[in-house]
Amino acid sequence: MQTKARKLSLFDLTMIVISLVIGMGIFRTPVNVANQALTPTIYFAAWFIGGLIALSGALTYAEIGSRYPVTGAYYKIFSACYHPSVAFAINAIILVSNAASVAAIALIGAEYISNAAFTDAQNTLEAKLWIAGGCIVLFYGLNLLGLRLSSMVQNILMLFKIALMVLVISAIFVSPDANLTSTPSDIIQTAPGWADLGYALGVCLVAVSFTFGGYQQSINFGAEVKNSSRIMPKAIFIGIGVVLLLYMLINFAYYRVIGFNELGNTESIGAVMASKIFGESGFQIVSWLFFFSVLGYVNVMLLTSPRVMFAMSEDGTMPASFRDINPKTQVMTTALSVFTVASIFTLMYAQEFDRILDYIMFLDSIGMAFSAATIFYFRKKNTAPEGNDIYKVPFYPVLPIFYIAAYTFIALSVFVKKPDAAINGLIIFAAFFAAFWAAYFWKFGFKR
Repeated sequence: MQTKARKLSLFDLTMIVISLVIGMGIFRTPVNVANQALTPTIYFAAWFIGGLIALSGALTYAEIGSRYPVTGAYYKIFSACYHPSVAFAINAIILVSNAASVAAIALIGAEYISNAAFTDAQNTLEAKLWIAGGCIVLFYGLNLLGLRLSSMVQNILMLFKIALMVLVISAIFVSPDANLTSTPSDIIQTAPGWADLGYALGVCLVAVSFTFGGYQQSINFGAEVKNSSRIMPKAIFIGIGVVLLLYMLINFAYYRVIGFNELGNTESIGAVMASKIFGESGFQIVSWLFFFSVLGYVNVMLLTSPRVMFAMSEDGTMPASFRDINPKTQVMTTALSVFTVASIFTLMYAQEFDRILDYIMFLDSIGMAFSAATIFYFRKKNTAPEGNDIYKVPFYPVLPIFYIAAYTFIALSVFVKKPDAAINGLIIFAAFFAAFWAAYFWKFGFKR
């Protein structure tokens, strides 16, 4: 049987890694990190450590994808390595987390546009929720009509994001140093103990890890790379390195121009940086540009997540109704509608970005730990497609163990910071696990 031709070069895969990671979070989550970090040292250390976690995760997922090269591998590895009930529960909470991510990103866009378009009296939580919810509903309606974004549009959007990042970084060179007049944040009344430092680092990593997310999709390209064992690690090192460098530069720009003390209480930080260069008009223009960038992310998630549900339904880990396709528009109507309802429900239930973020990261921590652990299963079984050049993660098993331990630490940090978010996450996981068995015994919708 002829093996699938590999087409991705070092440059191709490097750009894929960068595009998977860089999203809109870097223009909002630094506020959360600065608000939780006790000192600028912890602030920057959290971003650096987050980069190391992302690097170890991307390398781990690259080997998993190389050993198990199937379309949608990140979702299908659970079925291959765990009991169907566990696979269903984990995949379901990942989809819930994705729906929450749509709500969170829509709120970021709502913050930018409300700060630019409304007066202080009009700029309320209700207004932001209406804007964010309206964006989700709008693109739900467009997707029902069969709207598709071309790859060209997505590439342009990626270049646009990089341009915005360069714009933010350039504020370093044209704006006064805000920290020269700020009270030094390192001077605190009582020196923090190890427990305080550990707690601060943990809660900072919650937001940082959200911002670095996306690299796990490198699992889908392990078998599509020329000279996988040589090209894969280079592309991941370069890609994550570029992202880490950009993130560190942007955060230094925030620190220098806005000031560490003020950063933790500033909304629309990207637009604020633009205003330092172009004045009030820059704030207005960039706020709208950020808003439209967010719309692109919302649309992409509404396009891709129903397809995951469709694939899970084909594998028998979701009910058969999720394979329903409108014959006219070819839209996965049931899957799209359920995902949209989940996004809006999360938005209206949590309401604030910070609460949604904790909710997302606890659920993601479960999915990340379980998915990365599959590398031990594949290694033990010596899973390897015939004729493929298998990539192996360096320093095995140190990097996978470090990655799993890091996400366990993040989950514990969420539990300490926001016990209700963690408890809700555990309840959701248990509910999906129970739902699988209920459906199994009642012979409803699942393959036996």
